[in-house]
Amino acid sequence: MYRRLILLFLSMIFGVNIALAAPTPPQVEAEAAIVMMANTNQVLFEKNSKGIMYPASTTKIMTLITALEKGNSNDIITVSSSDAACEGSSLELKAGNQLTLKNALYGMMLVSGNDAAEAIAENVAGSIPAFVEIMNAKAEKIGATSTHFTNPHGLPDPINHYTTAYDLGLITAYGMKNPDFAKIVSTQEYDVNFLNRSAIHVRNTNKLLNTYPGSNGVKTGYTNDAGDCLVASAKRGDIQLIAVILNSDYRWDDAAKLLDYGFQQVESKRTK
Repeated sequence: MYRRLILLFLSMIFGVNIALAAPTPPQVEAEAAIVMMANTNQVLFEKNSKGIMYPASTTKIMTLITALEKGNSNDIITVSSSDAACEGSSLELKAGNQLTLKNALYGMMLVSGNDAAEAIAENVAGSIPAFVEIMNAKAEKIGATSTHFTNPHGLPDPINHYTTAYDLGLITAYGMKNPDFAKIVSTQEYDVNFLNRSAIHVRNTNKLLNTYPGSNGVKTGYTNDAGDCLVASAKRGDIQLIAVILNSDYRWDDAAKLLDYGFQQVESKRTK
C-alpha cells in the first residue's frame, strides 16, 4: 500500500508513469503446489497443480466442511473402541468418551486427531463409509473432480484416496467462506472439553499461524507416502489467499514463498 502511494506521488511530481515490476515466480521444493485467490479461485502460481497426489491429513479439510454442513455443533459424540484405536496422530480419545461435535472438530483440526475424525464421521453420518460418500459428493460439487476419499483422516490408501493441489485449493476456498470453518482453522490453542473426563489443551500444528503475517489457516499433513503437506491461508486487507504444498521437505518456506508471491502479484496488478 505505502509503496503504491509513493509511486503515485512520484509520478505526479515528475509526470511519468511508474509501475511496479512484475514479481519473480517463486522456486518451491514441493512436488505439487498452487496459490490462488480464495474469492475468485484465480490461480496466481502453480506447479504440477493437477497432478494426482496423496493428501495425508489435509483430507480433514473436507471432513470439517462435511461435519459442519451435516452435523450440529452441540450434538454429543460418543467415542467407539474402533475410533479410539485409530492409528497415527491422536487426540488421545478413549472408548466411551463423550464430547460435543464442536469440541471434536477443534481437536481434529488443531492436533490432527485421526481418532477424532473417525468419531466425527461415525456420529454425523452413522458410519465412516456413509460419511465418506458425503465427502466425495460434496468435493465433486465444489469442483474437485480429481479427488476421491476413502476415509475421513487421510491415512494411506494408495489406490483410492487421492487429490490434487488445485482441488485442495478449491475445497479450502469453499470452506473459508463458512465463518465456523474459518474460525476453527485459524485457532492457535483450544481447550477440548469432555462430558465425562478432564479437558485437553491442544495447540495447532500449523506453525505459520505464529510466524506469517496475516496467516489464518488451514491444515498440516504427513504420511510416509504423501510426505510433508500443508494447506495455508493468509489475509491482508481484502485479499484472501490459499496456498497448497504437497510433498515438500520445506513446506513452511514453500508456503511463505507462495503467499508472498501471491500478495505481490495482486499488488502489482493493482498498480497497472
